[in-house]
Amino acid sequence: MSLPPQKFREIVFQILFSTEFVPDGSDDTALMLMGELKVTRKAVMEARLKAMQVVDKLGEIDEKIRVSSREYHFDRISLAEKCALRLGLFELFYEPSLPHKVAIAEAIRLTRKFGTPESSQFVNAILDAVYTRSTSKSPKKIELKSL
Repeated sequence: MSLPPQKFREIVFQILFSTEFVPDGSDDTALMLMGELKVTRKAVMEARLKAMQVVDKLGEIDEKIRVSSREYHFDRISLAEKCALRLGLFELFYEPSLPHKVAIAEAIRLTRKFGTPESSQFVNAILDAVYTRSTSKSPKKIELKSL
């Protein structure tokens, strides 16, 4: 039985969250997730692989957050918000097959589930700003009117 994408994303989120406390992603985390979420070891290992891909891009991802977060200094952003932002930005920029609206909506959903409704608005604003900035970098055609 295949794991629904939303549940898989929640596991990735929880692994990202846990890496802030246990950087190596210990087997204890995998065992806990398997027991709490009733998922297979294979599903947790696949989620861990994706979480480590996100961690590998943290420098780039966190810089995008820093540039777009005008209201809050990066260090003031809650860990739940950071993890949702990191996963959302990873999906936006490194998983091109996933529509950008889905990546943003899922990050907002994760923030509502693991954070607060107010923080979901913050996550939405940051992701929208980063995405808009990245898509507006393409040169626009300017037509000159003849006199």
